[in-house]
Amino acid sequence: MPENITHDTVILGSGCAGLTAAIYTGRANLKPLVLEGHEPGGQLSITTLVENFPGWPEGVQGPDLIENMKKQAVRFGAELRLAHLSSIDLSKRPFALNLGKETIHARTLIIASGASARWLNLPSEQALIGHGVTSCATCDGFFASGKEIAVIGGGDTAMEEALFLTRFATKVTIINRSEKFRASKIMLDRAIAHPKVKFLSSTVVEEVLGVEDKDVKGLRVKNKVSGEAYVLPVSFMFLAIGHIPNAEAFRGMIDLDSEGYIITRNNVFTTLNGEILPGIFACGDIQDRRYRQAITAAGSGCMAALEVEKYLEEHGR
Repeated sequence: MPENITHDTVILGSGCAGLTAAIYTGRANLKPLVLEGHEPGGQLSITTLVENFPGWPEGVQGPDLIENMKKQAVRFGAELRLAHLSSIDLSKRPFALNLGKETIHARTLIIASGASARWLNLPSEQALIGHGVTSCATCDGFFASGKEIAVIGGGDTAMEEALFLTRFATKVTIINRSEKFRASKIMLDRAIAHPKVKFLSSTVVEEVLGVEDKDVKGLRVKNKVSGEAYVLPVSFMFLAIGHIPNAEAFRGMIDLDSEGYIITRNNVFTTLNGEILPGIFACGDIQDRRYRQAITAAGSGCMAALEVEKYLEEHGR
C-alpha cells in the first residue's frame, strides 16, 4: 500500500462494533480500512450458537455472523487487513499508525479493539471454549437449562452471573481460589441466600474434563488448604474473572478509567484530560464494561460511524 495514502477513516478491530462501523462508513463512501488486530472477529469468533441477535429466529453461529458482517462491509467498499498496531501518534493530523514495517495515516479513527475475557489458561479449558466453557452468562445461560454448572470468580461479576444463571441451572457452584470473596457484601449475601447457589472457596480448577467429546463432563478441582483433589460433576463452566480492555496502546493519549477501559462521552466521543478529542471515536467492548453484548457493540459501532461521517463533512470531506 502506498505510503502517501491518507484514509478518511481507519477502524481498529473487526468484531461486531468494528464491522458495523465499517458497513456504515462504507455505505457513506468513505472506503474504511479495517485493521483486524490480534483477535480477528472479536469474541464472537470463539462463540458457538448466538440466539439473541435480532433477525436470526433459529440462532446463528458466532463465526458465521462475523463472516457475514465482513462480507457486507467489503460489499460497501471496506478493506480488511490482518495487521497489528505497533504504535500510534495522535498528536499529528492526520493520525499516524505504525504497523511495524509500514505507517498509515488517517483523518479519523474508530477504536473498536474490544476487551478480552480473562481465562484460566488451562489447555483443557481453551480446547472447550464454546463447548461448555464460556465467559458470557447472558449469551449462553439458556444452554445450561436443567444442568449443574460452575461459575469461576469471587467478585461482584461472579455473584451477578451466578444469580442470573439460577434461572436456568439446577445448581450453581461458585468456585473462588481465595478464602475471601472480593464481592460486595450485598451481592455476596444475595448469592448465599439463594438455594441453588453453593460455594467452594480456596479451590482451583486444575482440568476441565470432556475434551475428547467436545463437551464439558466435569471439573477436576483442588482445595488449596487441604490439598484434596476431586471431580466436580458439572456440564458448564462460566468464567467471571473479568475482562482486559485492549486499550493499553492509547494510555496517555486517551482518557482511560481505573481498569483500562476507554472513557467516552455520549457513548462514542473520546477525551483527553476531560476534553473531547476531535476525530477519534471508540465503540464496543473497549468502552462498554457493563453490557458487552453483540447488539450493543453493533449499535455503538453505528454511532461511531455516523459521527465520523458528520466530522468529515464538517471538515470539508
